[in-house]
Amino acid sequence: MSDAAILSIREASKTFGQRRALEAVSLEVRRGEMIGLIGPSGSGKSTLLRSISALQAIDPGDGRIEAFGGSVQANGRIAGDVRKTRSRIGFIFQQFNLVGRLSLFTNVALGSLSRIGTARGLLGLWPSATKTAVMVALARMGVAEYAGQRANTLSGGQQQRGAIARALVQQAEVVLADEPVASLDPVAARRVMDALCDLNRQDGLTVIVTLHQVDYALRYCRRIVALKAGKIVYDGPPSGLSRRELVDIYGPEFEDVFWEGAPT
Repeated sequence: MSDAAILSIREASKTFGQRRALEAVSLEVRRGEMIGLIGPSGSGKSTLLRSISALQAIDPGDGRIEAFGGSVQANGRIAGDVRKTRSRIGFIFQQFNLVGRLSLFTNVALGSLSRIGTARGLLGLWPSATKTAVMVALARMGVAEYAGQRANTLSGGQQQRGAIARALVQQAEVVLADEPVASLDPVAARRVMDALCDLNRQDGLTVIVTLHQVDYALRYCRRIVALKAGKIVYDGPPSGLSRRELVDIYGPEFEDVFWEGAPT
């Protein structure tokens, strides 16, 4: 792993039955980058994020994934000390992944479990520092007024911003966001993308976000990685991604939904 890279993926493959979701993918991510992962459904975007965070094992073989200079997994085996590494990686799911019956405050406070211990968290014995961090994070996300509400009573956008607040309380250094705006209306989606961009630019967090909305990727991310059939087919700045390349990635139907002012 190079000194400049905070994440390193080398020759990673993943097979589900007869389908190859990732095929010898190699990618290096530098600290402080904001990367948009794009590509059609089934191209391997979510599989790649889940592999980076060790939520699934890659295929046995030469493939390996490293984070913060240590192994996450190699040769199809997840590292024994991966929990320590995972505590530094926040994961934002498409469906928010909050516990609906718990308050928003408690859901966000759960981000501190790796530091205070599971037992204290289950009993709700949050240290004062955690309580302060939770309220600061909720205020920053614009949802502090909902701290006492059950998560399942909140809108999708409010829940997603709560999930981002949880990553802040976790003190994550890398945030992996898997289709975080797919189920949100345009206004809520913009707020979530603004929040992720703010974490990247103001806090220096490394952010990798998978998006079906290509216009969001081009607008918010300074580096675009495009996947197609499990392979990286583009890796570079948004300005280098032409209309023709996007049509090659998504197919000719992409022209029908291409927005005004897109790259040419």
